[in-house]
Amino acid sequence: MAKKAVATFSAKSGAKSMVKCIRMDKSAKTGAYVFKEELVEADKVKEFFAKN
Repeated sequence: MAKKAVATFSAKSGAKSMVKCIRMDKSAKTGAYVFKEELVEADKVKEFFAKN
């Protein structure tokens, strides 16, 4: 039987709603694509994708 891991962020501890963002960047050294993953607050998602 498979298990499912679920992470919850409670609002009562002062944490805002968090989302996992994955951005694909091209490496300057090798030319290969690398993936950057980060947990970001929901209102700062556009800032995460805007930075290089």
